[in-house]
Amino acid sequence: MDYKDTLNLPQTEFPMKASLTVKEPERLKKWEEEKAYEKMLSARDRNNPYILHDGPPYANGEIHIGHALNKILKDIIVKLKAFEGYYTPYVPGWDCHGLPIELQVDKKLGSKKQGMTKSEIRKECRSYADKFIDLQRQGFKRLGGFGDWDHPYITMDYKYEAKTLQELYRFFDNGGVFKGLKPVYWCTSCVTALAEAEVEYDNHTSTSVYVKFPMKDAFKAKFGLAETDKVSAVIWTTTPWTLPANLGICANAELEYSIIKITDTCNKNLAVGEYIIVATDLIKGLNEEFHIHGFETVKVFFGTELERVEFKHCFYDRLSLGILGDHVTLDAGTGLVHTAPGHGQEDYEVGLKYGLEILNPVDDRGFYKRNVEIFAEQSIYKAGKEIVTMMDEQGSLLSSGDINHSYPHCWRCKHPVIFRATPQWFIGMERNDLRKKTLSEIKKVRWTPVWGENRITSMIENRPDWCISRQRTWGVPIAVFLCEDCDEIIINKEIQERVLSAFREHGADAWFDNENSAFIPEGTKCPKCGGTHFKKETDILDVWFDSGTSHSAVLEERDELSWPANMYLEGSDQHRGWFHSSILESVGTRGTAPYKEVLTHGFVVDGKGRKMSKSVGNVVSPAEIINKYGAEVLRLWVSAEDYSEDIRISDDIINRLVESYRKIRNTARYLLGNLYDFNPDTDMTEFKDMLDLDRFALSRWQTVKKRIYEAYDRYQLHVFYHSFLNFCINDLSSFYLDILKDRLYAYKPASRERRSAQTAMYTILKEMAEVMAPVLSFTADEIYEYMPACSSKKENIFMEMFAPAVEYDDAENAAKWQKILEVRKEVTKALEVARAAKVIGHPLDADVVIGVDEDTKKYLTADEGIERIFIVSEVRFEDPAAMTDCHVSEDGKVKVKVAVSSNGKCERCWTKSSTIGHNPEHPTLCKRCAEALS
Repeated sequence: MDYKDTLNLPQTEFPMKASLTVKEPERLKKWEEEKAYEKMLSARDRNNPYILHDGPPYANGEIHIGHALNKILKDIIVKLKAFEGYYTPYVPGWDCHGLPIELQVDKKLGSKKQGMTKSEIRKECRSYADKFIDLQRQGFKRLGGFGDWDHPYITMDYKYEAKTLQELYRFFDNGGVFKGLKPVYWCTSCVTALAEAEVEYDNHTSTSVYVKFPMKDAFKAKFGLAETDKVSAVIWTTTPWTLPANLGICANAELEYSIIKITDTCNKNLAVGEYIIVATDLIKGLNEEFHIHGFETVKVFFGTELERVEFKHCFYDRLSLGILGDHVTLDAGTGLVHTAPGHGQEDYEVGLKYGLEILNPVDDRGFYKRNVEIFAEQSIYKAGKEIVTMMDEQGSLLSSGDINHSYPHCWRCKHPVIFRATPQWFIGMERNDLRKKTLSEIKKVRWTPVWGENRITSMIENRPDWCISRQRTWGVPIAVFLCEDCDEIIINKEIQERVLSAFREHGADAWFDNENSAFIPEGTKCPKCGGTHFKKETDILDVWFDSGTSHSAVLEERDELSWPANMYLEGSDQHRGWFHSSILESVGTRGTAPYKEVLTHGFVVDGKGRKMSKSVGNVVSPAEIINKYGAEVLRLWVSAEDYSEDIRISDDIINRLVESYRKIRNTARYLLGNLYDFNPDTDMTEFKDMLDLDRFALSRWQTVKKRIYEAYDRYQLHVFYHSFLNFCINDLSSFYLDILKDRLYAYKPASRERRSAQTAMYTILKEMAEVMAPVLSFTADEIYEYMPACSSKKENIFMEMFAPAVEYDDAENAAKWQKILEVRKEVTKALEVARAAKVIGHPLDADVVIGVDEDTKKYLTADEGIERIFIVSEVRFEDPAAMTDCHVSEDGKVKVKVAVSSNGKCERCWTKSSTIGHNPEHPTLCKRCAEALS
C-alpha cells in the first residue's frame, strides 16, 4: 500500500504563479461586466456615506508615476472605508482649462491661429483635452481603481462651466470681488498673470546693486548738515530693472540708522567728505562692500526720522519719498529698501499708505512702455544691464555683482516671472472677513500629516488678495459687463440668469459667440452714471478658481454624493493649490470649509532620493512596471512606503516588493490548499472546542488585525504592509503552518484535530483577504473566488466588510503559548546546531531533552503533544542542573540536548515512534497513523 495516497495533501487550483500582467486585465473586465463597484455600493447604507472628492488631474499627457501614487492611494482609502461599512461612491474628475493646453494648441495651430476667433481656438482646446481624458482614464482604470469612470466630472462640461460662473457671481453679489491695479506675478513669456500656486521657486542669478539717492537740500538741516553737503541714502536691490519705477525709500521705524562721513575711500563714486545713510548695524560689512577705509559717524537716529524726507531719484528728475515699513529688516542690504509700488506686494501696500502712484512702466511682454525715459521699448532684462552701466557712469552706483538666490519661476514655461501692477480682478482677503473666517475653518479640519494645518495656515495668513483673472483664451470667462463711460460693473440678477442659461446650454463659448444684446435687457442703464453703452470683460478665470468650485459643481449636484466632502487627498503642493482655492471659495460663498479631512502625500523620487527628470534619465513609468510585474506590485509599493514624505522607487525596491508579494500569495495558496474538503456551513468548530494552538493562532491574528485597523484609521498604510507581511512570514509560514502540516496531513479528514485547524485557517484566510482587499484588490478577490463555497459567501470580496477584531476570553492559553514560543526558539537553535554537525538529518529524527524550571515546565504542554509543536519525535524533561554538554539560552534559563531517536520511522508521517508495529494491519505505521486508516 502506498501510504502517501492516504495523506490529506493540499489541493487547490489557485495558481502558484500570479501572471498578473495577464490576469489583471481579465479581472478588470470581469469587475466591469459584473458591476463589482456598483455591487460594493449596493451592499452599503447610503445614509452612511464617506465621500473622498477627487482633485482633478490636468488633462494633458499620459499618466506618470505621481498619478499612480495618487490614484492608488485614493482607491485604497475608498475601499477601506467601504470595508468599514461606509457608502463610498468615487467620482473621478479632470481639470481641462488653462495655459498648458492653450500653449500646446498654439504650437499646433502656429500662424493659423491669427485668423481664428476665440471660439474656434477654444474648440481646438476642448478637442485636445478630450483626447487626454480618454487616454488617462484607461491608465487610471488599469491601476485597479473603483469609481464611476463612465461619468466623471470634467471642468469644461457646460454645466460645470455654468456652475463655476455661478460661484463667481456669488462673490460679486456679496461684494467679495473687486477690480484694481495691483502688482501680481506675471509671466512675460506666457503673457498672463499667475496665481501663487502657479509659481515655483528655483535658483536664479540676478544683478545686485547698491545705489545712492541724494537727499533734497531742504531736509539736510534736520540732520545737522549744510545744504552744500553731499548726503545720500543708499539702497540695495537685485532687480535694477525696477529702478525706473522707484517712488520711495523705505526704512523701519524701530531700526537705528547712521549718517557717516567718508574720510578715506578708493570707490570712484564716493568722495572724501561725502555722507551716506545706512543702518547702523550694517556699517562694518557695507564699508568693506563699498571700499570705505575711513569714516566718521556724524549722527545716529531711528528710522522714524526719515519719514517723508525727500530724496532725488538715482537717475530721473523726480522725487523718491522717505517712508516707513515693517517689512524692512537687517537680513541683507542697507536697511533702506528701494520701493516701487507697481512691482511688489509689500511695496504696493506701503505705497498705498503714503499715497504713492502704482506706477508700472513695463508692458505685457516685459518691455518698457513708450513713455519711459531713456529705456523706452527695451527689454527689461537687456535694459537692466544698461541701467547698471549708466548709474556707474553717473556716479550713483556704489557696488554691483551677481547673486545666486531663490527666485519665482513660471511653473509652465520655467522662465523667471516678474511682479507687475496691472488691472486685475481680485477676491479680497479682508472683504467679508474671508481671511479670518478661513483661518477659523482650517482649525476644524483633520489634517494628515498634522503639519499640513500649520502649512496652509501660514499661507492663508500671509497671502495677498486672490488674483482670479487671466489674460488668455481657454477658460471660463469673467462674464460681467463694464460701463464704457465710467467702468462700473454691470451684472444684475437678470443678466446673471441670462448668461448662466446660455452657459448651461452652449458652454462658456456663448460669452464669445453672442452679442451683448443676448444678455443685457433692453433699456438697461448704468446705475452709477446712467450710461447705456457696455463692454464685455474679456479676461478668463484663474483655473484654480475652476477646480476650487468642484465642491459645488460636483458634491452638491450629484445625487450619490454629499457636501461637504469627508476627504480631499492630493500631493503636499496642494496646500497652496486645490486645498487652498477650495477652502477660500467655499468659505467665501458658504462660510464653511468644503472638506472635513485633508490627507497629503509626498512626491515620487528615485532610489537615491533625487527628483525625477528626463535629462537625468531616472523617470519611472507606471506602464513599464505594470507591463512587467502588474499593477498589484504598484499598489503594494504605495502601501509599503510612508507616503507622508517623498516616496522612493527603483528596480531594487520593486524587486523586494515582488518577493514580498510572492510570500503573501504563497501563504494564501497553502491555506486554500488545505481547505479543499472544508464546508464552512457544517465543519466549523466552536472556539472553545478548538485545539489550544488553533485558539492561539486566531488570537494572534486578532491582535495583528486590530493593529491594522488602527493603522487604517490613521491612514498609515505602511503599518498594514509590515504587519501583514510579518504575520504571513513569521506567524503563519514559520510557525503555525509549519507545525500544522503534520496534523492536517495525518489525521482523519473529518477529525476534530483537522477541523479545528481548518476552522482557524478558514477564518484567518477570509479575514486576511478582506483586510488586504483595499490594497491588493486583484489578489484578494482572486483568493476569495477560490475559497470554499458557503451560504454567506458573496459575489465578490468587495461586498464583504471588515470582520470586527475579537477579544477572545483565552488569556491563560495566550500566556502559555508565549512561554512555548520562547522555549521553541531555543529548541530550534539546538536542532540547527545538531543538523550542522550531522547529528540528525531531519528534526523528526531527533529526541529532545529540555531543562527548564518547574514554573516554565508546567506551560510546556499542547493538546496534540508538545513534540508536535517542536516538530521532533519525542520530548523529555530533565533537571537543568544535571544537564551538561547541551545548548544553553543566553539567559541560562533553558537547556536543550538533541539526540538521534532510537525508534523506528513511521512510513506515513515520518515520525520516529515506539508505537510502530503495534497494529498488525499496518506494521510500518505509528499508532496515530494506524488509527487514522482504521
